[in-house]
Amino acid sequence: MKPTRTLLSILLLLAIATGAYLLSSRYFRSEEVTRAEGRLSLYRSTVVAELNRFSHLTFVLSQDPIVIATAQGADTGTLDARLAEFAAEAGLDAIYLMTPEGLTISASNAGAEGSFVGQNYGFRPYFREALAGGQGRFYGIGATTGLPGYFIADPVIGADGTVQGVIAIKLDLSDLEQSWREGGEQVLLANADGVVLLASDPEWRYRTLAPLQAGQRAAIRDARQFSGQALDLLDWQSDGTGRARIGGDEVIHLTGHDLPHGWQLHYFASLGPVTTRSWLATVLALIIAGGIGVLVLLRRNRLIRAALNRSEAEEAALRLANDRLAVEIEDRRTAERRLERTRDELARASRLAALGEIAASVTHELGQPITAMRNHLAAAELGGGAGVLPNLTGLVERMEGITRQLKFFSSPGQDRLGPVDLRDAVQEALNLVAPNMDGVALDTDMPDRPVIVQGNKLRIEQVLTNILRNALDAMEGARDPALSVTLGSDGGTAWVETADRGHGLGEASLSDLTEPFVTSRASGQGMGLGLAISAGIVKEHHGVMRAWNRSGGGAVFRVEIPLAEPAQAAAE
Repeated sequence: MKPTRTLLSILLLLAIATGAYLLSSRYFRSEEVTRAEGRLSLYRSTVVAELNRFSHLTFVLSQDPIVIATAQGADTGTLDARLAEFAAEAGLDAIYLMTPEGLTISASNAGAEGSFVGQNYGFRPYFREALAGGQGRFYGIGATTGLPGYFIADPVIGADGTVQGVIAIKLDLSDLEQSWREGGEQVLLANADGVVLLASDPEWRYRTLAPLQAGQRAAIRDARQFSGQALDLLDWQSDGTGRARIGGDEVIHLTGHDLPHGWQLHYFASLGPVTTRSWLATVLALIIAGGIGVLVLLRRNRLIRAALNRSEAEEAALRLANDRLAVEIEDRRTAERRLERTRDELARASRLAALGEIAASVTHELGQPITAMRNHLAAAELGGGAGVLPNLTGLVERMEGITRQLKFFSSPGQDRLGPVDLRDAVQEALNLVAPNMDGVALDTDMPDRPVIVQGNKLRIEQVLTNILRNALDAMEGARDPALSVTLGSDGGTAWVETADRGHGLGEASLSDLTEPFVTSRASGQGMGLGLAISAGIVKEHHGVMRAWNRSGGGAVFRVEIPLAEPAQAAAE
């Protein structure tokens, strides 16, 4: 009898241990995946920002009179010095000018060892794309220096409309790798062919995630993209379910796809912490189970003793039952405390994921004005400073407004209010989103007289900019994108109404969309703070914000703010 009972006890403990390990492993793995998703989102936004940081520089340089004159045969000495100074200030590897045949005639490194002058880069894809009239982009190992870089090029157009040459820049992206290594992360960036361009582990660089086809190798060879590299397979395996094995270690694997050029960002997180915490949880479960078993045995023995001594044991059994109840209550309280700690850990993980999304959004929001500032500075350097200071002042004010977004919920209403002409606010918001309105038909309707409200001009512009950007995002991929903006007033209320031809609000309501961290965008494309902050700003101005689906497709957003009193309006 005893051996059988002992065997059953062992089997029960094994079942408890197995169940505890599987459940805790699943929970802790999901927690680690949440953290990894936040890190991946942050690194993706950093890569995109770095690739787009100088996206407008070559276009600005292509319009420079000295560049055009040099391309048409002028002396190269002046341009060599100008490009060298500009490359040093911007932190670029090189800036160089090529003829329509691909021959470099001027460069920032002219006269230095390994100069690009005299080299022909007509075989590079970025040169051919620029020569065809578009902007060329390419990542590869330098044919002259042997160092990798990201190349951006634009055509130099003469007064007769013909291509006189190609201006190009080379960027060093190795700082991204350095930041990954310093953070102790396992990250790699691969191009559309699956060739690893950047990696936290130098051994992974220029290896392939999958075997290359003969056509792919031929295209790489013709472009001299990875000269001298064998492009061997990376020692890794992915099951497509979020797990991978790399370098002999099993890891969590997440992939970011929404990058330029069809590139992919791969993030690997170790399963070691998951395993350790799962074993600890299993041991704790066994301890609890053992304690319960001991209690059960004690109870059985007490019942047997009570059966033998009925007269005295009934009172003793009652006292023991009370004692057992107290023990069980304490055990329950202990279990509840452990559960509360587990919930706190989950909440901290969720906050870390939200922090990754906030950092990604702030990086994206600041990227545009920073890039615009650099381009204005470039234009000032190359073409004179006239008209640049007002633009820079506006951009600085915009960046200050972006940084104040995250402070809104804790300290709203601290900005100074004054008379604001909504016509100016609408126009400024349209100017800020103008770079994103290519191909969008814009229709504006504003009165000739001022429409004055009492408020903060920058915060009102922030509301209108958020609404316009949401409208443009909603029309991404639309066949005939169109946007109308109408400003009017009636009955003591001023109103601004936008109507787009996007995907509309769907089943969501305005109250849903103005909830912080709630968004109708796809995962990883926004953190859902824009409309929440906008709604708060409108409420701060004693106004209301409305939204509804537009008949025929799209959405309509309407912002209503009380008109300023005559005395307030006169203060303007």
